[in-house]
Amino acid sequence: MNLARILVIATNVFREVIRDRILYIIGFYALLLVIAAQLLPQVASTAQNKIILDFGLAAMSVMGLIVAIFVGTGLVNKEIEKRTVLVLIAKPISRSEFITGKHLGLSAVLALLIIAMTAIYLVVLQLGQIAYPLESILLAALYLFLQLCLIVAVAIGLSVFTSPALATLLTFGIYLMGQFSEHLVELGRLSKNPSFERLTQGLYLVLPDLSRLDLKNQAVYGPDALPSLPILVENAAYGLLYTVVLLTIAVTIFSYREF
Repeated sequence: MNLARILVIATNVFREVIRDRILYIIGFYALLLVIAAQLLPQVASTAQNKIILDFGLAAMSVMGLIVAIFVGTGLVNKEIEKRTVLVLIAKPISRSEFITGKHLGLSAVLALLIIAMTAIYLVVLQLGQIAYPLESILLAALYLFLQLCLIVAVAIGLSVFTSPALATLLTFGIYLMGQFSEHLVELGRLSKNPSFERLTQGLYLVLPDLSRLDLKNQAVYGPDALPSLPILVENAAYGLLYTVVLLTIAVTIFSYREF
C-alpha cells in the first residue's frame, strides 16, 4: 500500500465529512452539557457532581457513536451509488488503500470531535467548580476514540456488501452486543443448555468486547478505579488488533465486488 495515496483519500474524507456540517454536533453537545449542568442539580440534591460527570462522558460516547455508525456505513456505499468508485479504482489506487483511507479519514473526524467535546466538558466542569480527575477523563476519552475506530471498521466492513440501512442496523446491534459480550457467556452458563452455551461462547469469541475499551464508568472515580497499566495496554492492543482484522476482512470482501 502507498501511504501517500491513503493520506489523500483520508484527507478527502475528512474534508467531505466536515463540509456535511458534522461539527454541529460539537455545538449541540456544548448546549446539552450546559443545560444538564443547570438542571441536574435541581433534580438530584445528592451526588449531583457525580451525575454531571457521568452525563458528560455518556453524552460524548453517544455523539461519537452516532457519527461512527451513520457516517461510517455510508462512506463506501456513497461512492458505489455515485459510481465514483469506478474512477477511483481505475486509477493506481488499490482497494485496500481505498478502504484504509476511508477509515483513517473518518477516524480523524472522530478524533477532532472527541478533542473538542472533551475540552468543552472540562470547561463546563471548571466553570461549575466541579472536582474531576483530569488524567482519568483524558484516558477515558482516548479509549473512547479507540472504541469508535473499531466501530467504524465494523460499519465499513458491513457496508461493503450490504445496504446502508441494513449496515446501520447490524452495526448498532454489534455495538450493543459488544458492550455486553461478557454477560453473554454468563447467560449461557446460567441457561444450563449446552447448545445455547456453545452459541454464547461462539458469539463472545467473534464479537468485539467493547467493554474493554469503555472506561467512562471508572474514570469518574479517579485513577485508582481504573484497570492496571498492563491491562490498559492489553486492552488498547486488543482494540487496535481487532480494528486491523476487521479492515482486512472488509478489504478482502471488497476485492471480490464487481462494479
